[in-house]
Amino acid sequence: MSTTEDHRFDDPTIGRLVADASRDISALVQSEIALAKSEIKFSAKAGGIGAAMFMIAGFLGLLIIVMLSIAVAYFLVMAGLDPAWAFLIVAGAYLLLVVILIIVGVMLIKKVRAPTKTIATAKEIPSALKGNPGPHAIS
Repeated sequence: MSTTEDHRFDDPTIGRLVADASRDISALVQSEIALAKSEIKFSAKAGGIGAAMFMIAGFLGLLIIVMLSIAVAYFLVMAGLDPAWAFLIVAGAYLLLVVILIIVGVMLIKKVRAPTKTIATAKEIPSALKGNPGPHAIS
């Protein structure tokens, strides 16, 4: 081999540099995608397990409420009430709680309003982008 041929292989051409850079960027992007998939899979698994734990806890909480309700009714029986009246009193207490929660919920829902200031400001954005200051512009 002559020195010109050795020199040709030692000095990379622009085309070869671009090809190498393109290959390296492609490998980097593929590695980042694989890492993202791995992290998302781990996060999704942890989130799913966490959500299942909350659902199980909620179900057990409902069972606890039922058991406590029965206990309260039996305490009323121990105090001398007929069992039917004791259970009706407990059910009535829950009915009262439901009515109160519904009334408070309706009152809170009636307070929901559209974000008028945000809507007004958002309507000014197109004219501001065109260079026309709106009525709220600082002079």
